[in-house]
Amino acid sequence: MNYWILKSEPNTYSFSDLEKDVKTSWTGVRNYQARNNLRSMKKGDLCFIYHSVGPREIVGIAQVIKTAYPDPTTADANWVTVDIKSINKVKNPVSLKIIKEEPELQSMQLVKQ
Repeated sequence: MNYWILKSEPNTYSFSDLEKDVKTSWTGVRNYQARNNLRSMKKGDLCFIYHSVGPREIVGIAQVIKTAYPDPTTADANWVTVDIKSINKVKNPVSLKIIKEEPELQSMQLVKQ
C-alpha cells in the first residue's frame, strides 16, 4: 500500500465536503507531477487530504476506491482522475510547519517544493 497527499483548496472542496459526499472523483488536476501520481495510485491506497489555503495542514484521510481514468472535466485525454472515499477526519490537523520540522519527511514533495 502507498500513501499520497491530495491537495485541495478548502473553499473549493474541503475534507468536510468529502465527508458529506462520502466519496468523490478527484477531478480538475492540471499539474503534470500530480497527474502522474494519480496514475500511480492503486485501489486501497490511503490519501492524506491537505488543505493548501488558509492553515496549510493535513485534515483528513481518504482511500482510493477506483484507479485512474479519464477526467470528465476536460476533453484532453492526458488528464485523469481517481475516485476516493472519506475514511476519517484527523483529530489534530498536521500543519505544514510541523511536517517540515520532521527529519524523516524531508524527502516528501510537499516539503521539497
